[in-house]
Amino acid sequence: MYENKRLGFLFVLPFVLGVLLFKLFPFVMSFALSFTQYDVMDPPVYVGLQNYKELATEDPLFTKSLGVTLWFAVLAVPARVGFALFVAHVLNFKLRGINFFRSAFYLPSILGGSIATAVLWRFLFARNGLVNGILGQFGIEPIAWLADEHYSMWTIVLLFMWQFGSAMVIFLAALQNVPQSLYEAAEIDGASRSQQFWRITVPLITPVIFFNVIMQMVHAFQEFNAPYMVTEGGPLSSTYVLALYIYDQSFRYFNLGYGSALSWVLFALVAALAGLSFWSSKYWVFYAGEKEAAKK
Repeated sequence: MYENKRLGFLFVLPFVLGVLLFKLFPFVMSFALSFTQYDVMDPPVYVGLQNYKELATEDPLFTKSLGVTLWFAVLAVPARVGFALFVAHVLNFKLRGINFFRSAFYLPSILGGSIATAVLWRFLFARNGLVNGILGQFGIEPIAWLADEHYSMWTIVLLFMWQFGSAMVIFLAALQNVPQSLYEAAEIDGASRSQQFWRITVPLITPVIFFNVIMQMVHAFQEFNAPYMVTEGGPLSSTYVLALYIYDQSFRYFNLGYGSALSWVLFALVAALAGLSFWSSKYWVFYAGEKEAAKK
């Protein structure tokens, strides 16, 4: 028995070391560095709350990037979650060759976050790209998707929404667990497909909707590849999200102390929004086991 325990600890050791070295240690170090002035070349110099005071009162670019990040999350999270639910609902029907379509719709989630796809997206939305070429067939003038601040954000949102595969798979699993007897009873009562969806399907999968909203919100606030590769934060900083600002401060200007402070502000913001989401969930998330437990 003792040998089996040692063997078990040996198997989990790589994972534990990975968490300690690449997760917990950087997490703690970034918090410590956020109170310092550190340029990599020289030892860190303790400056107290100066970094936090500067970003709160003296850094208009932080305010700009924070606003861009919030606006991106407001647009992108409902778009991805809603589209994933719609596609999952369609793929839940028993049709011929449905497994092929399920696999095909899942592929963007594997490829969508890569640098190569971001570069491809940049070519698609270029002034002479495929998107403007298609619009030109309908007599629409070319749109400066990447050079106009009114359109640049939408290209990033569309790329984020295009990576809906993971959320779709989770929704599909939830939809397949909804009892078929409920739909049959609703049909007998004369309920339409739309009524069945909004009054049966959606209430029963609210825990999964809540999970996907939380996960996609965290992902949205960490979005980096698309703003960096597709628009480079422009034009006029219209897609200059907070993650890109943190990267520039830390690795372009080697101001790691200030970059760490920005990271912790982002962490606090995501934690606060997640906490608010969990608080609000008691008003709209339905757990089937709660009523059964209450009856007992």
